[in-house]
Amino acid sequence: MLPGWLIVVTSFGYLSLLFAIAYFADRRGRQGHPVVNNPTVYALSIAVYCTAWTFYGSVGRAVSSGAGFLPIYLGPTLMFALGWVVIRKILRISKVHRTTSIADFIASRYGKSHLLGGLVTIIAVVGIMPYIALQLKAVASSFTVVLHYPDLSGAAAVTSLSPLRDTALWVAALMAAFSILFGTRHIDATEHHQGMVLAIAFESVVKLVAFTAVGLFVTYGIFDGFGDLFTQAAADPRIAPLLTLAPAGNDWLPLTGLAMITMVCLPRQFQVTVVENVEESHLNKAIWLFPLYLFLINVFVLPIAFAGLLRFPLGTVDHDMFVLALPMAEASPGLALLAFVGGLSAATGMVIVETVALSTMLCNDLVMPMLLRFAWLHLAEHKDLSGLLLTIRRTAIIIILAMGYLFFRFIGESYALVAIGLMSFAAAAQFGPAIIGGIYWKGGSRRGALAGISAGFLVWIYTLLLPSFARSDWLPMSFIESGPWGIELLKPYALLGLTGFSSVSHSLIWSLFFNVAIFVGVSLLDRQSTIERIQAALFVDIFRHAGSSTSTGLLHGRVSIGDLRAMAERFLGRDRARDAFSEYARRRGRNIEPGGQADGELVQFVERRLSGAIGAASARVMIASTVKGEGVGFEEIMQILDETSQVLEYSRQLEQKSRELEKASGDLKAANARLTELDRMKDDFLSTVTHELRTPLTSIRSFSEILHDSPDLELGERQQFLTIIIRESERLTRLINQVLDLSRIESGRMKWVMTEVDLVEVVEHAVASMRHLFEEKQVGLKVFKPEVVPMVRADRDQLIQLVINLLSNAQKFVPSGTGEVAVEVTCGRNTLLVSVADNGPGIPYHEQDKIFERFHQVRSGKTGNPLGSGLGLAICRGIVEHLGGRLWVESTPGYGATFFFSLPVIGAEAHA
Repeated sequence: MLPGWLIVVTSFGYLSLLFAIAYFADRRGRQGHPVVNNPTVYALSIAVYCTAWTFYGSVGRAVSSGAGFLPIYLGPTLMFALGWVVIRKILRISKVHRTTSIADFIASRYGKSHLLGGLVTIIAVVGIMPYIALQLKAVASSFTVVLHYPDLSGAAAVTSLSPLRDTALWVAALMAAFSILFGTRHIDATEHHQGMVLAIAFESVVKLVAFTAVGLFVTYGIFDGFGDLFTQAAADPRIAPLLTLAPAGNDWLPLTGLAMITMVCLPRQFQVTVVENVEESHLNKAIWLFPLYLFLINVFVLPIAFAGLLRFPLGTVDHDMFVLALPMAEASPGLALLAFVGGLSAATGMVIVETVALSTMLCNDLVMPMLLRFAWLHLAEHKDLSGLLLTIRRTAIIIILAMGYLFFRFIGESYALVAIGLMSFAAAAQFGPAIIGGIYWKGGSRRGALAGISAGFLVWIYTLLLPSFARSDWLPMSFIESGPWGIELLKPYALLGLTGFSSVSHSLIWSLFFNVAIFVGVSLLDRQSTIERIQAALFVDIFRHAGSSTSTGLLHGRVSIGDLRAMAERFLGRDRARDAFSEYARRRGRNIEPGGQADGELVQFVERRLSGAIGAASARVMIASTVKGEGVGFEEIMQILDETSQVLEYSRQLEQKSRELEKASGDLKAANARLTELDRMKDDFLSTVTHELRTPLTSIRSFSEILHDSPDLELGERQQFLTIIIRESERLTRLINQVLDLSRIESGRMKWVMTEVDLVEVVEHAVASMRHLFEEKQVGLKVFKPEVVPMVRADRDQLIQLVINLLSNAQKFVPSGTGEVAVEVTCGRNTLLVSVADNGPGIPYHEQDKIFERFHQVRSGKTGNPLGSGLGLAICRGIVEHLGGRLWVESTPGYGATFFFSLPVIGAEAHA
């Protein structure tokens, strides 16, 4: 055990060092040399996230759930690594609108609502109270361990200590003093608390060094490294199950999401991450440095937890206190004292920042709005209210710490450290939907935010806070075990039958479900006010309107610069108001005469300054009461509506034009692709036609030369050569006719001889003309036809050419000897249908829509060369479409193809 005087002296010495660091930082800041304008200091101050929960509670949670402590640190890591865009947007909004706290941020987004700001403040105070109690409990328990080890029987009686020996009470008093001295020195809450920030950054280093020192001592001092420690742990049946992720169960995802949300919802995290941010660019370093810090401080959590289980018999030492008990057990009091200081750093850092943030919220969003409503106080007539504001904030700090102390004394003893911390996390998470929805959705309304946050908070009270009273004997345990009035579905830890989750995850799921559902539902049904719509646009489109003014422009009327300055002096103090107006004049490059009239820009400037002192909602009230003719007149409203409608109409027209341009661009791209394809097909066509023309011409020329040069040829050979010349001439004529026919069809110059035609007779004529080609190739040809068919009105010669083209196309692709082609004529209700089916290789799916295009040729599977000129099917389509019919193909690759064409029978239109 360590002597009490040494622990007390060390604690006071350490806290005095913090005072010195904070004083140094404030002094340098006043001299114009801010030491906190550093990204590393900023990132380390964000590590205030690692409280006594991290220093002590993570080990305790690891003892019961192995790696189950990790989600609380995975969440912030993911938030900074992946969700930094959200943090950056909140940073920009806060700087532009000079928001002083999370309550001020939410109230400002939803129409600068006093009611909403007050609700958020109450929830924050009630919800964070268990977290402050956690820190006090950690310090009190750690003091007991280092003072009494190995006799820890006194720890059980910690609640019965007299006030003079009550460690938690004295720590609470010291934290209150520090928070008052360095957190409420200025009225403008948006002025950075440089001393506090540097002290918090220093504390982050201390707690990391202390925890790492204990981890190294345990791993390499008590054991022979990680391998030895984990080998012994795996051999112990109590510890082996903790080496897997299974103990975390279903809580990993909810707790990770909870930790992500609270990085922007916990008042202390909002304070250090947003309010205390000096430059937005500092976030770039925090994106990687803060996750690295979280990794480093958690490296030795499992080794310390496993070492504690191996070293101490079950139940002899509180699991949360293994960090202190292990060095004490190994006779290393110096290391134990360092660990105690590390835990003290973790606790004091959290409490100081949290109380500063909550006191600002209580002052700006709850107390001042209430006082300003009491006309009999005549606050507007006071020349200087800065002292009142400071008194309110300092009193609030004392009240907050007193409430945290009482919660620790009467309820906190029933919970482990992590359980208390998670309870506060779940309460703070209720701000998440209003914040995230508010910066990305313009439709979120004030009533929606009020209803959603209220519903989520009530569910949190029912599922977490009231059960804590039951576990502390303030309510009957039947409330937890059976539900109120014995209704099982209302059990707070299994609401509506939901089981399989821890109490915190269960509460989080239900509270956020009701919160989001009601927030969205009410907002969709609600009608926003003008100020809500304007604030929504300014927040959602902050990167577009970063330099825009706030909604003060809605106020109309006149106010003198003197009156405006006098009002500012009441809340900022004479010196700060003078400096603010001088800064404005210097920035604008002109003098400001007290007797002159204030323009809208100056009014907006003063409102932003007041926002830093009394909050956005209260600042708007004071500006409205000062500007004569406050409010928005009917003409101004109509002008706003008219301008809005014009903007909406213009936006609609632009959107329509954009869609038209997009469609035109798509059409042009398609046309260009089609032209490219046509150009390729044209080249193929010219190549094929040239080949087709050259082949018969070469044959004709060759055999003609033979006949010319060999007059003594035998009569049989001469007759054979002449037959070839005639056949090739016919082939040449046929090719030329195809080109001409297609040209005439497409140009409309084809001469059609329309008569009544028997389609069966046409098919028989075409089959007879082509039969000799089929016999030469040994391809079977079958015809199926009804006995009687109705007549069609068509050009008989063109129909014959159509069927011949389809038959010729079929015989080209079927195999010799085994090929089969079937032609069938069937009667429909008002049409005749002709099909030509073959058992060839079929047509690929991607080619089936293209084969009727001119120049398009299906290439042979054996040679890769196109068969034919690519005009036959194009001519067929032109003929069928002119006759009012339709031509198509059905084919499965590898199983042949069937070409169909249909024609209307005579009188079909009348029958239809």
